[in-house]
Amino acid sequence: MSGYPIDKIYEEAAFIAYYFHWPHEEIMSMEHKERRRWCEEISAINRKQNDEPENVFDVFKRR
Repeated sequence: MSGYPIDKIYEEAAFIAYYFHWPHEEIMSMEHKERRRWCEEISAINRKQNDEPENVFDVFKRR
């Protein structure tokens, strides 16, 4: 059984820390699924602030 790739863990941690300024220990203590969820939420905030569609391939910005 292989674990989750360490480079992806650091990518997720850096993303969350950059936007939410949460401490390293808190981010690293999260389960992978929870970290991924926070990354998705941060991305949704960024899309909304930039007035981008949730699906970047939706050129008609259906809502």
